[in-house]
Amino acid sequence: MRRHLTIPVLFVLLAVAAPVGAHHAFSAEFDIEKPVSLEGTITRMDWINPHAWIHLDVARSDGTVEAWMIELGPPNSLIKRGWTRDSVPPGIQVRVNGHQAIDGALRANGGEITLPDGSMLFAGGSSPNDPENQ
Repeated sequence: MRRHLTIPVLFVLLAVAAPVGAHHAFSAEFDIEKPVSLEGTITRMDWINPHAWIHLDVARSDGTVEAWMIELGPPNSLIKRGWTRDSVPPGIQVRVNGHQAIDGALRANGGEITLPDGSMLFAGGSSPNDPENQ
């Protein structure tokens, strides 16, 4: 009897857990009508699933510093695009083009990341403007 209950219980647990890991659409969190171009200093990068994140300090003309979070694609996608863990070390200056969060928070979906030498990395995110999503 115990063996016969195990399979249905596992099936129910998997069915309930599946939506928790569901992936969000770009338009659910970011606004295609709010493009941003940010120049700042990398403070850290989180190589985590389902999205990697760059943390960027952006100095404003009034002297304040804004702490932005830039959503990237999953780590595996970044690696396929040529990223390494050393691509954006803390302390380097970068330019990030992307789209700001719908709620106006200091959070954006990254598109292109321009490095100090002028080379570019693509963020591998869900932006409709990403070359691989067109």
